[in-house]
Amino acid sequence: MKYRNLVLRKTKDILFRSIVTGLSLLILIPLILILYYVLSKGIAVLNYDFFTQVAKPVGEVGGGIANAILGTLILLALAMITAVPPGIFTGIYLAENQHSKLAYTIRLCADVLQGIPAIVIGIIAYTWFVMPLRHFSALSGGLALGIMMLPVVIRSTEETVKLIPKSLKEAALALGSPYYKVILKVVLPSGLKGILTGVMLGIARVSGEAAPLLFTAFGNPFLSLNILKPIQSLPSLIYTYSSSPYEEWHMIAWGAAACLVVFIFILIFTTKVITHVHD
Repeated sequence: MKYRNLVLRKTKDILFRSIVTGLSLLILIPLILILYYVLSKGIAVLNYDFFTQVAKPVGEVGGGIANAILGTLILLALAMITAVPPGIFTGIYLAENQHSKLAYTIRLCADVLQGIPAIVIGIIAYTWFVMPLRHFSALSGGLALGIMMLPVVIRSTEETVKLIPKSLKEAALALGSPYYKVILKVVLPSGLKGILTGVMLGIARVSGEAAPLLFTAFGNPFLSLNILKPIQSLPSLIYTYSSSPYEEWHMIAWGAAACLVVFIFILIFTTKVITHVHD
């Protein structure tokens, strides 16, 4: 009887493991198919000129996405400046004051903000930034992406700081260190890897968003470093070129999509490596 029960338990265990493994592999199929389709379409146009030139007029062969790559980097830099410092310090506040009413309200607002659709953020950013300035700009686009990135940084920082042993902070306070030095020299360095992981996840979150940029940065067919002028980005270029009737632009859109997918993949892979090292 005991032998039969043991065999039955082992059989159930093997069956359960097989189901879990099979479902885990099943969810990889859409990802693999998407990556294969995008890369197979886009890799044909990737060359040196594609990364160093801007798009040529319709009817001319060649051109590239240098303006979109530069614009994307500028927008992400502006988003980081907007979201990372306030996000980190807000996350520290939430972790240090977990049960206060203000912390509960901020946490709730961050969760709600994280669930707001990107196109709604774009409309709000258009009303707040574009209309007062009376023109589209990289600054408006960076602020819109920063708003989207902010809740990711806040929540990841909060969870990271919660994992830091309280004994570290208490030891520093016992030695007579001021509270702000404890935060800056003990708490932040101890949670640096986790906070960096949250920042990189936030960057990956906003890198492929086109809707907010259509309302704010708009686009620019030329190279531009002026943050007060419209600027091109990879998501906007993909949207514009893929919806055009020109085959040459379709190919450029596929190439830009491949570059964007690889960029996001590198960010997420790096985040996983950092998380693994942190664990």
